Amino acid sequence: MGAPPAPVEPTVEEPAADDVGSGRPLLSLALASMMEEVQAHSGGVYLMAADEPVLEMAVTAGLPRAFAAPWERVGLSAPIPVAEAVRERRLVWVGGEEDMARRYPRIAVVLPYPFALAALPVATADTVYGAVYVTWPGSHPTVPSDRERQALTAACERLAVRLERAARENRTLRAEPDLPAAPVSGAGTPGTVEAARMVARLPYGLASLDLHGRVAFANAAAAELLGVQAGELLGTQPWVSVPWLNDPMYEDRYRAALISQHVTSFVALKPPGDWLSFRMYPSKTGLTTRITRARAAAEMVGTLPRADAAASPRLVTISQVLSLAGALTEAVGVQDVVQLVADEVAPAVGSQALVMLGSRGGRLHVLGHRGYDDPQVVERFDGLPLAERTPGTHVLNTGVPAFFESRQQLERLYPGRRDSPDGFAGWAILPLIASGRPVGTCVLAYAEPHAFPADERAVLTSLGGLIAQALERALLYDAKNQLAHGLQAALLPHSLTPPPGIEAAARYLPAMHGMEIGGDFYDLVPTRPLAAAVIGDVQGHNVTAAGLMGQIRTGVRAFTTVGQAPEEVMRSTNRLLIDFGADLFASCLYLRLDPEQGRAVMARAGHPPPLLRRPDGRVRVLDLAGGPLLGIDAEATYPTTEVSLAPGSVLALYTDGLVESPGVDIEDALVGLGELLAENGDQPLDRLADTLVRHSAAAQERVDDVAVLLLRAQPDG
Repeated sequence: MGAPPAPVEPTVEEPAADDVGSGRPLLSLALASMMEEVQAHSGGVYLMAADEPVLEMAVTAGLPRAFAAPWERVGLSAPIPVAEAVRERRLVWVGGEEDMARRYPRIAVVLPYPFALAALPVATADTVYGAVYVTWPGSHPTVPSDRERQALTAACERLAVRLERAARENRTLRAEPDLPAAPVSGAGTPGTVEAARMVARLPYGLASLDLHGRVAFANAAAAELLGVQAGELLGTQPWVSVPWLNDPMYEDRYRAALISQHVTSFVALKPPGDWLSFRMYPSKTGLTTRITRARAAAEMVGTLPRADAAASPRLVTISQVLSLAGALTEAVGVQDVVQLVADEVAPAVGSQALVMLGSRGGRLHVLGHRGYDDPQVVERFDGLPLAERTPGTHVLNTGVPAFFESRQQLERLYPGRRDSPDGFAGWAILPLIASGRPVGTCVLAYAEPHAFPADERAVLTSLGGLIAQALERALLYDAKNQLAHGLQAALLPHSLTPPPGIEAAARYLPAMHGMEIGGDFYDLVPTRPLAAAVIGDVQGHNVTAAGLMGQIRTGVRAFTTVGQAPEEVMRSTNRLLIDFGADLFASCLYLRLDPEQGRAVMARAGHPPPLLRRPDGRVRVLDLAGGPLLGIDAEATYPTTEVSLAPGSVLALYTDGLVESPGVDIEDALVGLGELLAENGDQPLDRLADTLVRHSAAAQERVDDVAVLLLRAQPDG
């Protein structure tokens, strides 16, 4: 390897060695030096927080701090360039709006403008002190020059050395005032008065805005066109002081001009029917805005915004972005994501239909769709090999978005689509990339031909990134949920085989939080001559609880099969649980059924008491003798209680998830359950089980798992 490049000498004053702690703004001077050296447009310095893995913005320059407000504090694990630069100890380069949209959708959705960005760590070999970012206008090449890389790297290394010295000398660095824009030259110089007279004579409006969008100057023509006194404009933002400019799209154009440093224009309707044209000329100190009357509105149909028109995708506001992002975080399963994209994202970007695609086993898989009159138009793609040449497979395979402004454009590239029209005339096909890999494709369809300018493509690509993150979580959730249900089904009995003279029904519902798998269990053991029934609840609702539950259920079956009495079964199960060393406890209710004698012998280990509905409809809570929870005391004993079980009687065994919920007294819950059992006890047993679960308030909220086992003594013959 060759020798490292020599440091590039700065062209403006560098902070001196004694700047730290001397009162001079070290960070501001270092940032100004870097920006001047590489001709950057804006930038900022972050410092590491003292007690948490967070970068905190210390100083910015070139643009209002409000533009970077969402990133005032950045966690080191965040998908943000400065955080990535610190994590990987390298320069991170973003070459433009499409690159930003693909890699950092959260930033691109908020700032969908053409600009380039470099982020670097401020670190020595041993310690990270912070990070720096600088940006260039959209006209910057898509890759940095060697000189820019060398200059930025050397400047950050020098800054790190100074911060290391400050730390060694116990000097505290704090945030510094942001760097002001350079003053406008020419103020107070000869010719200024004549220049003002010249501007006043111009036949069009002319206004000057500072970096914060405040009006610093407006000629008489500008005030007349806007319909506001010049004195009322000065010092205000036009979208605040001019009521009919109070629309996010107009502020967005100002932001776009400043960040991209490109000339930007828009038209606006001044009530009742005058269209005005605004053209913004940006510089590093602010904007000069030219205001003229637009040509007749009738000549501009299709080019002017209407009050009732859907907002352009590039004009999605920060509040809309936060709303969309918040909605997507609430999505749990894949169908939730599809529904939220249909309800929230598609309307925001003017789309009328969507398809969500994924892949499995080398084939295309339709995850969901909305807005298609004929579902078969979409569903025929399900199972299509990924090698097939279609827009969806191409985007899924390459990770590159595709935009088709018309049907003719789509059919020119994919002639096969002529045979299967879907009724739409424009498409945005977005790759859904999360954690660096494609997880699916989102197809947004438009009823009319739709142009996709560069900034709109960037916003759509960014939204695809947000959707991808939600879809990745949803796919993982659905996979875990499927695994949980499969495991739960394997651990619980597939069917109940009651002894002659006994009818049985059972229900199990997982908690609504967690993995939807739990430690509640029930079983019916058809041994001869007497059968046994058991219900129990292991702490928690996770895989550990479920696994332990399966072991306990197996143990109870084994101890029952070898002929142990109810109290012995409980003692043996208790010792088994202690021997497992799982540090989990379990409640349990075990009974030996003798339908011929019309009785049941029960043993209880800290479990809720069962309910008995007598043939006459009266219900009582069985106050059984019992012992402590299983898994606490190896020497615990579990006395038994004999209960009469006359023909027509119903025993209701349940876990505490059926009766316990926050804010509800357990005694009141038992009374309510008893009333349900009394009123509905003559129903067929399966319907009765559904009734108890459906009408229990605790079971509806399901903060815990719910298991119910019902046993009915049948009359002879």
